[in-house]
Amino acid sequence: MRALITGVTGFVGQHLLEHLRASGDEVFGCDRSDGSIDITDRASVDRALAKVRPEVVYHLAGWSDVGGSWQAPEAVFAANAAGTLNVLLGCRDAGVERVLSVSSADVYGSMTPDELPIMEDAPLRPVTPYAASKAAADLLSLQAWLGWKLPVIRVRAFNHLGPGQATKFVAPALAERIAINERDGGTVVPVGNLSARRDFTDVRDVVRAYRLLMERGESGEAYNVCSGVDVAIQDIAERLVALANRAMTLKHDAALERPVDVPVLRGDNTRVRVATGWAPAIPLDQTLSDVLDEMRARVSGGRA
Repeated sequence: MRALITGVTGFVGQHLLEHLRASGDEVFGCDRSDGSIDITDRASVDRALAKVRPEVVYHLAGWSDVGGSWQAPEAVFAANAAGTLNVLLGCRDAGVERVLSVSSADVYGSMTPDELPIMEDAPLRPVTPYAASKAAADLLSLQAWLGWKLPVIRVRAFNHLGPGQATKFVAPALAERIAINERDGGTVVPVGNLSARRDFTDVRDVVRAYRLLMERGESGEAYNVCSGVDVAIQDIAERLVALANRAMTLKHDAALERPVDVPVLRGDNTRVRVATGWAPAIPLDQTLSDVLDEMRARVSGGRA
């Protein structure tokens, strides 16, 4: 497949690029950071599509900082909702054969225990500006299929982690504090809310699911990409501390808490399993070890 990835220099984009190339696809990437696309500018989107002429588009570009969205709701909506609309319109007019539009499990919002695990037909109840922008993008993608017959597959990705993730996310943030302690002799690891539970999948498993969905997914359908298991942030923190090369303790820091934090997210991945045969393969302990090793390299190289 001749594929274009928006947001290619991001955390998931880099892993997807590597996976698609290893799978034999002809892959091109574009990103705002290198000036090759600005999804908030329709003309920029059209130029990128005209240059590459892709058969398929993986739309990953957008705002990914959930906590930061509270301070910039207009910017996050422009990137995630209006930006997705520009990409969909561009793909429609360029005759793209298939689009994978990546949304987020945050669109589901707070769920009661009897509503877990979350299935794709659950109501969308976003509680953060980020989640609201992703819910809008999700519905725009559905409209593109129903209204224009643009073959769009919607992905609602639950939490994913792995090497190369930014420290605005919990696992790499904790890993960075541990790596700095290892370097400087510290023993305290500041933490925020440890009670929240999340459904984590290794990013390398996530991108496998994306390609399989592009091949075998049903247009207009929404798919949860998740492990089906929720893990407490406290467990993530304790596992990372256990991997440290010196004894460390966790210490609560209220400044690290978000204004609103959904208590539990756990998804049902039956639909993607049935459609593609996909299943997560990389154990969480392996992922966390890889995250910490990569962060040690960042810290020792002065990039933290």
